[in-house]
Amino acid sequence: MVSQLVLALVAGIFAGALFSFIQIPIPAPPNLAGILGIVGIFLGYRLIEWAGVHVDILQYFSALF
Repeated sequence: MVSQLVLALVAGIFAGALFSFIQIPIPAPPNLAGILGIVGIFLGYRLIEWAGVHVDILQYFSALF
């Protein structure tokens, strides 16, 4: 688990450095509020997964068509 986190961090640093080197904007929120939004999405996803609540969206779409 820790090695995955370290590898993810290293990959992110490498990608960020590459984006900066070739002078293109990073594909991530440029401020802390945006990053916290991404963390919130992840936590909400995990919360619903933990609660065991699921909705089969494809089933509803297939009923429409």
